[in-house]
Amino acid sequence: MCQVVRARLRATRRDTGMVTSEYAMGIVAAVAFAVVLYKVLTSGAVSAELQSIVQQALNARM
Repeated sequence: MCQVVRARLRATRRDTGMVTSEYAMGIVAAVAFAVVLYKVLTSGAVSAELQSIVQQALNARM
């Protein structure tokens, strides 16, 4: 019985870094997505379109 507990403890110790590495990969993916989104939103065509939409909304009459 004691050997089974020791084996399980060794197995859990080997996997302790897995969660941290998964969080790190998630953060890297989120930052990469944010950079791409930033580049798209600040590009000339998208920026002009967004300004046009805001201008139309401000000039709209009810």
